[in-house]
Amino acid sequence: MAFRCALGGLWLAFRTQRNMRIQVGIGLGVVAVGLWLRLTPDRWALLAVVSGLVLVSEMINTAVEWTVDLVCPDYHPLAKTVKDVMAGAVFLSAIVAVVVGLLILGPPLWGRLMHRSVGQ
Repeated sequence: MAFRCALGGLWLAFRTQRNMRIQVGIGLGVVAVGLWLRLTPDRWALLAVVSGLVLVSEMINTAVEWTVDLVCPDYHPLAKTVKDVMAGAVFLSAIVAVVVGLLILGPPLWGRLMHRSVGQ
């Protein structure tokens, strides 16, 4: 039962949160590039950790926003602060993921692209 609830929560976040769908799409793009580059397992592990961090951050942000709306349906400056801080946490996790992604994918991708352009 708990497993079903957890899957339901994942599906709810994916279905209702536009940013979650965007982040999953970006993650799938990263997977495609990683497969093309034939990344090593340790590099896959790092990408999985930072990608998971972004998705978990987004889900926590959603849960906190919904909780704030439940507890405080009217505008309150502190409720706005809570939501802004959570949005900042998601943004920070996304920045970290982009930096890690560039460090991992950038050099081999650049090498492949430069090798192709020189060979053509």
